[in-house]
Amino acid sequence: MWSGPRTVSTALMRAWENRPDTVVADEPLYAFYLERTGIAHPGRDAVIASQPADWRVVLDSLARGPLPPGITVFYQKHMTHHLLPEVDRGALASLRHAFLIRDPRELLASYARVRAQPSLDDLGLRQQAEIFGAFGGPVIDAKDLLTDPEATLRALCSALDVPFSDAMLSWPPGPRRSDGVWAPYWYGSVWRSTGFAPYRPPASPLRADLEPLADRCMPYYELLRSRRLEVLS
Repeated sequence: MWSGPRTVSTALMRAWENRPDTVVADEPLYAFYLERTGIAHPGRDAVIASQPADWRVVLDSLARGPLPPGITVFYQKHMTHHLLPEVDRGALASLRHAFLIRDPRELLASYARVRAQPSLDDLGLRQQAEIFGAFGGPVIDAKDLLTDPEATLRALCSALDVPFSDAMLSWPPGPRRSDGVWAPYWYGSVWRSTGFAPYRPPASPLRADLEPLADRCMPYYELLRSRRLEVLS
């Protein structure tokens, strides 16, 4: 599942992990991304120490298997901006790909509270469109997911040939062993959650200085949104 930051991606991971037939991997390319870019993120050193920082090792482990007994789904939560240009896209060919998108203005309104001056690469929409162009796969919109979680998840499961499970609609609160070491910095609202929160538009307009960046994101978002799954309530 390829998404950018602030797209309810962790809640979606919770939904899949709550299935009895599924295990998850939380942002397995994060250490590689931080080491290669030198970017300062909360808990940077701990993240790099917690995972392999060689993308080859990471992707080999994601594609190799086998899964534990009784497990048929291996759900991988990926941030699109972690897939730097040096990563061989061919190493991803054996995986099935899906995409979680969010309106750039809503995404930016949330993300700018964490990083005041984000860049196009930080948001991942350009990379998301590139990955979609390479592999295709079902696309869901965060607004659809929050407006009607069951219908959106049913559509996604159908597109992936995975039976839908009611277990995806709610989960126990609190942290998980599968959460990355960065979770204390980013996952507070998910730790408090027991399901998908209702959709709410941003409480205030996007900052004027971020409008040009939102405009740069829109073509990528509109391309992906035009391919999103039809959700039937």
